[in-house]
Amino acid sequence: MSTRQEVLDRLTSLRLHQQRGRRAPHKPLLVLLALGQLTEVGSSELPWSQAQERLSDLITEFGPTSKTGRAQSAAYPFTRLRSDRVWTLNRDVPMDLVGPLAAHDVVGRFDAATETALRHEPELVRQVARVLVEQHFPPTIAPDVLTAAGLDPDDILQAPGVVPVPRRRRDASWRVAVLQAWDRQCAFCGYDGQLGNASVGVEAAHVRWWAFDGPDSADNGLALCVLHHKLFDFGALGLDGDLRIEVSAAFTARTPAGRSTYDLHGRMLRPRPGTQAPAVEHISWHRREVFKGESLAA
Repeated sequence: MSTRQEVLDRLTSLRLHQQRGRRAPHKPLLVLLALGQLTEVGSSELPWSQAQERLSDLITEFGPTSKTGRAQSAAYPFTRLRSDRVWTLNRDVPMDLVGPLAAHDVVGRFDAATETALRHEPELVRQVARVLVEQHFPPTIAPDVLTAAGLDPDDILQAPGVVPVPRRRRDASWRVAVLQAWDRQCAFCGYDGQLGNASVGVEAAHVRWWAFDGPDSADNGLALCVLHHKLFDFGALGLDGDLRIEVSAAFTARTPAGRSTYDLHGRMLRPRPGTQAPAVEHISWHRREVFKGESLAA
């Protein structure tokens, strides 16, 4: 039987596909989906007919833009997670191929030792889920990832006794410096609400995510309102090399409040004199790894 630490280490040290440095959250998303299934029904069993749709949705929403088809994107982690010694399939099928998975409605699940450990220790489920979501996503969208995977974000992110993810040392002064540099207002829309002397609803945002080696530096920070910070981290908003705001063509809205986001497209950032604008390399990373598809037509 695997020990608690062995299960934790295996599930949080997954071998990820690397292609030109692109982020690849496919396996972590499958593990989170299986944890959600285990929490809900007491078993991590995921038939391909069910996993294909749910995993495809997770990858599309929270992964980088890809030209690979939805089913193919889901087949990669569903078959390849076996190599991490935490996942089994009820039929020996080739790696990456959708056809055999669909033809036999192959069922995947955690291996017996891993599942037993997770079932007997609910706290281990919380710890694995928290480590994975903090390793691969920023705090703005971590609750959305967990909810989409069938997990309770309050239970996972605020559970007592969960060991935080080991991190690089943060610069405690970075947030204040970024907000001051952008005059304590959203760099996209200008929102500058305050309650007394405190800014309310304006946050320091990383252009290149901290979880992916984004530094706490002036050239990797923007002051953004809560709404535009979340849209930026989801990839609905981005920047081009000339510091113009881009709105993803995948973003849609119907109400006047939602459609006001379209008005941001093409607007140029205007840092105050002396404020360091986001560096091209960080903007390029965000455009490649986070921004969804193409931008709106000019």
